[in-house]
Amino acid sequence: MSPSSLPTRRRDRRGRGLRGPVLPPTVPAHRTRAEKFDECVLVTVQRLEMSWGAELVGTEFAVEDVPPSDPAPWEHGGVPMGRYFPAEAGQPGRVVIYRRPIENRASDPGDLIDLVRDVVVEQVAHLLARSPEEIDPHFRDLG
Repeated sequence: MSPSSLPTRRRDRRGRGLRGPVLPPTVPAHRTRAEKFDECVLVTVQRLEMSWGAELVGTEFAVEDVPPSDPAPWEHGGVPMGRYFPAEAGQPGRVVIYRRPIENRASDPGDLIDLVRDVVVEQVAHLLARSPEEIDPHFRDLG
């Protein structure tokens, strides 16, 4: 038998068809948790920019999975869910939201959305030197 006449082997040992994605990329359920989280942060930031746009010009918003292992001097115990880094040395101010600590603290998807909003509002309040309640009247204290 020549090599070209041998049957090609596929990963279909039990006759169930070829393996492929369970969900096509066009459906919303295909997105990863990280992508959903990023979208939640983006929606929150866009909502805040509608009210506080002039004060937030030049501010960068970012999402990271976990905070670095060295806590900031002003942080006391616990894992931070977000941080504000003031503008310095030509760098713009930055608000960083940490995905994993927030996801671990949220009890359900609705709570996750509220928690993301509250963390972003709290960090923007630090940035603007205002109270979180001024930034968003629906703020709930995370402490």
